[in-house]
Amino acid sequence: MKILFVCLGNICRSPTADGVFRKVIKQAGLDGAVYVDSAGTAGWHIGKSPDGRSSEVALSRGYDLSLLRSRQVSSDDFSEFDLLLAMDSDNYSDLLSLCPNEHRHKVKKFLSYSSILPDGDVPDPYYGGEAGFERVLDLVEEACEALLRDVQGRVC
Repeated sequence: MKILFVCLGNICRSPTADGVFRKVIKQAGLDGAVYVDSAGTAGWHIGKSPDGRSSEVALSRGYDLSLLRSRQVSSDDFSEFDLLLAMDSDNYSDLLSLCPNEHRHKVKKFLSYSSILPDGDVPDPYYGGEAGFERVLDLVEEACEALLRDVQGRVC
């Protein structure tokens, strides 16, 4: 199974989800059965590391984002991935506008897996302080646990 997390620039929210879910699937013994990646709908930061604030907050909770690099969503992603999970409504709409009709069922909002904000958005912390990055990580951790249950039902 292949999962792609998507935000705008691929330096804050989607790499955080990428790093958290990599650890979650490894701890569940699924790291060979599930491939995880992240991308942005915009190409502003291609090749760059995650935002230092995202990396710092993630590392404080045991998630290493240091090997991740930003990339932009490509047309091949829609056929290559089983799930494309948008961090917010804008990126969800952007993905759907790029997505061929036969793959639209793969595009979902990431927080559709959340019991806290199932219809909500992961807020973009880029222009805020550390508390915003902590909030993102809180939401990501909670949704990743539910996503894991869904994935286990598909691959096990």
